[in-house]
Amino acid sequence: MAWAKKKPKKIPEPLDEKALFNYAVGSLGRRMRTVVQLTRLMRPKVEQGETGEQKIAAVVEKLKEYNFLDDAAFATNFTRLRQENQSFGRRRVQQDLTQKGIHPELAAETLNTAYSDIDEEALARQHLTRKRTKQPTNDKEARRIMGQLMRAGFSSTVIFKILKTWNVPEEMLSGLEDVDE
Repeated sequence: MAWAKKKPKKIPEPLDEKALFNYAVGSLGRRMRTVVQLTRLMRPKVEQGETGEQKIAAVVEKLKEYNFLDDAAFATNFTRLRQENQSFGRRRVQQDLTQKGIHPELAAETLNTAYSDIDEEALARQHLTRKRTKQPTNDKEARRIMGQLMRAGFSSTVIFKILKTWNVPEEMLSGLEDVDE
């Protein structure tokens, strides 16, 4: 049997500004994105260099003008959803916003507003309940719970408060302080 010749991959033509705008709107229709995320997504669709960057900048400006692209609204909604649905602490949400390309000042402002009247200890307990975490009976389980809460973005102060209310022996807690951050 003869092997079929491979056809060379067809390199797609770079999109013009109108097609790029339609691509961006479709992308935003599927998922809310930040300016940084959308720019990253559009970059392979245009030619490299200054011409492509100008197209991207024009599309981003047009999207902002139509209020389709708003980093402040994204940060507010993302924070609210992470807080309500996953019961994540402030640190975790801040880290996630940074990964999404939100400017640090905007992230800090959003988090200050969102977490101003939130009891972090209650949120951590809610997180543990959602994860069906049981009270630790030994040092290994206490370390696991501490790691779980730290990954969820809670401060060590809150974690130790919770462990103390669970009557975790003092010697276990002193062993855990070495793990702290």
